[in-house]
Amino acid sequence: MLKRLQRQPWTCPQCIRQQRRVGKRRLVTSSNTKGAAAAAAVPDDYQPASRAAPSIANDDRTLRQIFDSPHVWKDFSSKTKYHYGGKSAGLFQNRYLTYPEGFQDFAAITLTKCKRIVAAVLSYQTIDELKRVARDLDRLSDLLCRVIDLSDFVRSVHPDRKVQAAATQAYASMFEYMNVLNTTTGLNDQLKKAAALPEVYSSWSEEERTVAAILIKDFSKSAIDLAETDRQAFVEISNEVAQVGNDFVENMAAEYSTLRFESSRLKGMDPLFVRQMTRWGSVSLPTVGMPATVALRTVEDPDTRREIYMANRTSSHTNLQRLEQLLKRRAELASLSGYESFAHMTLTDKMAKSPEAVTSFLDALAAENAPRVKDELRALLEVKKSDARAGNFPADLNAWDRDYYTAHLMSSLRSKARRPDFLAAYFSLGTVMQGLSRLFHRLYGIRLVPRETLPGETWNPDVRRLDVIDDHEGHIAVIYCDLFERQGKSPNPAHFTLRCSRRISEEEIHEAAELSSQSGSLFATAQEAANDGLATNFNSRDGHALYQLPTIALICDFSLPPVSSSSRPTLLTFRELTTLFHEMGHALHSICGRTALQNVSGTRCATDFAELPSVLMENFASAPEVLALYARHWETDAPLDPSRIQERVELDRRMQGAEIESQVLLGMLDQEYHSRSPLLWADGGEGRESTKVYQSVWNKYSLVPEPPGTSWQGFFGHLFGYGATYYSYLFDRAIAGKIWRDVFQGSRGGAVDPAAGQLFREEVLRHGGGRDGWRCVAGALRDGSGKLAEGEKAAMEEVGRWGVHS
Repeated sequence: MLKRLQRQPWTCPQCIRQQRRVGKRRLVTSSNTKGAAAAAAVPDDYQPASRAAPSIANDDRTLRQIFDSPHVWKDFSSKTKYHYGGKSAGLFQNRYLTYPEGFQDFAAITLTKCKRIVAAVLSYQTIDELKRVARDLDRLSDLLCRVIDLSDFVRSVHPDRKVQAAATQAYASMFEYMNVLNTTTGLNDQLKKAAALPEVYSSWSEEERTVAAILIKDFSKSAIDLAETDRQAFVEISNEVAQVGNDFVENMAAEYSTLRFESSRLKGMDPLFVRQMTRWGSVSLPTVGMPATVALRTVEDPDTRREIYMANRTSSHTNLQRLEQLLKRRAELASLSGYESFAHMTLTDKMAKSPEAVTSFLDALAAENAPRVKDELRALLEVKKSDARAGNFPADLNAWDRDYYTAHLMSSLRSKARRPDFLAAYFSLGTVMQGLSRLFHRLYGIRLVPRETLPGETWNPDVRRLDVIDDHEGHIAVIYCDLFERQGKSPNPAHFTLRCSRRISEEEIHEAAELSSQSGSLFATAQEAANDGLATNFNSRDGHALYQLPTIALICDFSLPPVSSSSRPTLLTFRELTTLFHEMGHALHSICGRTALQNVSGTRCATDFAELPSVLMENFASAPEVLALYARHWETDAPLDPSRIQERVELDRRMQGAEIESQVLLGMLDQEYHSRSPLLWADGGEGRESTKVYQSVWNKYSLVPEPPGTSWQGFFGHLFGYGATYYSYLFDRAIAGKIWRDVFQGSRGGAVDPAAGQLFREEVLRHGGGRDGWRCVAGALRDGSGKLAEGEKAAMEEVGRWGVHS
């Protein structure tokens, strides 16, 4: 059985975080006959879109139409399918993936390449050979990620169960091999040997040094330097952490699943809703989920709200035991690896570097945010004072009052404002995609060009392919947009990098030429074979070297237009608009982060840096200069008055202080739980230790006290997936806000100023994870003091003082 691991040396963090359970399956082998036939059907003259396309205006118009008009999309997508006979070109044009068994062929061929690299690295002795170690190990990582990333994505989204099963087999086989690599101490020894030789290290580029440091740290975190008995203990504890962590997330529940009330006690809730929960004269109210949330916002009686609040925030004792077991085992894992705490172990390769620096950031942010929270609480108290049903202590705001009076305050503000739902009429999906392309062209000199897909290239007929074209570099990336809802599809928006940017060496091209020249080869050219058939192009910024292009999938779940309306396009709410801008921010990082090494390509960067481009992009969604590029009524073509959006934004941010306070609190709780403290906890407890910490942190950082008896930490599922890094999103929001204000709003041309875009692309986006995040931020902000670029605790505290204002 393939064991689930926290993180391995040979894949990016995204690969590991996306791991799922993989069952042991029989490996399937097959011939390449079908794949060769499909490859032969691909015409020689099929080329990606060119920067010299005859009409940028035509591309712009087509971009809108293929998302807004089903008829245009049908005609557009059928061109190649009819012309080329319908034979599969392979998923993503990967020539191996023309039929399900091709996944195992793909994995087997990749595995052979990997073993050849491992054998070579282990044999290196001379200085010239050791200079290759960083690049060779990066290629090894790329080969594994080629199979892992793509297979993991396909098994999640493809509707064909045979394809899902085949992708899962390929995924499993590569992880089995990765387990072998994790015990190959010789690779770690060779890497350290190379990095320690001044003649080797001085010859490496900044990217090579960064990749070497990443891999050395990953080996260290995987306990490869430990004695055999300690290493075995490390593996056993890691497996226990994975199992207990999953059990914790999957079994989050309240101690009491329902509360029973007389219906009169729920006055204020929608009577129809109450009636649905009524049996034999009494109401059974679930203590978690939507019913409890609605009750806390609408029930008039404060005593009833208090009872619901307590039950809603009291976790089951069984799951609290799981949480404490998880935290204790993580602390043991860190101690075994020579770290003071799990937080210290996790943060060594983040911008923060240490839990002390994270605490400094959160403390500074809490202090900056406190006046806003106090203003919001005063407003809520005013509402409470005017409420005749407020009960005793009308001058105090209790924990169970906050949601109730917030709902009342926001309701009164919304009634004074215009209806927010009218905004969707100005945000057809096609006009938004058009606006994104226009924005990217203004800022970064890149645009989104619709491209007909070949038969078998996508997993669903609704998937649109966009080629990303740079004014100077030509074709630089491919995006597959799967944006519409359908049965069985995950509703969660997401960005996936299926193939990273990487320079393809001359040696690889010669190797690929041999493959393409073989009888019955799947590939027509060496260039095609070097990247399995996926997109490549020459990079003018790197001596016209051949690069594999980032291949990206964007997943959303937007509603299809009503069947009764043949002309109405899909219209996005403002929240959906912001979500799309956010995900396109991730895509932008992958697109522009065209590094020579894949380990630092695009979003393969520190966890607390990865959200910066996506959070920054959210600001563009409501900027007047950006709205002017595309926001027009889908029927009348009238432009949107930007003041309407400003009303909505101000409304959304009215209680932002409370939201930030809550996130600071959770960030602090995450740090406390991943300190050394759990080592002192007794095994088999009932959640008392973690509850003490929860109550202490809450009452230190919240201006509204938490009543004794609650134990909400049992619902904090992010403790497993984001252990010791929960602060990251707040951290990137603070940095993004500063860059938005100083770089984009502070420029002469505003949010669409090309100079601002060029600065951000050159200082942040193009480096991916190949440059220290602090240097990227300092460069974007033109910080001449040097203090920001140094990072450390003082820089973290400075970011906290910037606050979160968007």
